[in-house]
Amino acid sequence: MDQLQRNHQKIILASQSPRRKQLLEWAEVDFEIKVSETDESYPPNLAVDDVAVHIARNKALAILQSGPEQHPVLAADTIVVLGDTVIGKPRDRDHAIQILTELSGQQHRVITGVVILFQGKEISFADVTKVEFHPLTRNEISFYVDKYKPYDKAGAYAIQEWIGVVGIKSVHGDFYNVMGLPVSRVVQALRQLTPSI
Repeated sequence: MDQLQRNHQKIILASQSPRRKQLLEWAEVDFEIKVSETDESYPPNLAVDDVAVHIARNKALAILQSGPEQHPVLAADTIVVLGDTVIGKPRDRDHAIQILTELSGQQHRVITGVVILFQGKEISFADVTKVEFHPLTRNEISFYVDKYKPYDKAGAYAIQEWIGVVGIKSVHGDFYNVMGLPVSRVVQALRQLTPSI
């Protein structure tokens, strides 16, 4: 492990997400966090599957606007899609309850768009995980929202919290993608750009 750590090149994580920070730490990737305020809107005619990459690219480019970086810049954005509808972060308690009521008993997609910029090169991709909830009662939903306050989470839930443990019926794809970063795929992409990683 010491040899692995010595070979790591530092990267810039363009995200304040504690979950993405945790996943990179678990992967033993050396990084520092830099964030710049970006507009997370997207063109209305953009295909749903391209939305997360579009937002992630804007996050990465915002870092480079402040000056060139000697390290790879990693940005990501996670969205929840039910049918063809993109579900963002809840506005308030009532909205969070509404979102989880819509997801109850249904299968939805979690899409994380990833963009890595380094020395004029870009690697970008979207990783998709299908998640299905058991039917959730109103009491379960209210309990979760009131205790965990998932207002900073797309889809109004975090898979690693109580609702994921007791409420999710199945996960098809990368579990960590639902947490906010398909970290094994990210590490493979970083190795393509910087073989020392």
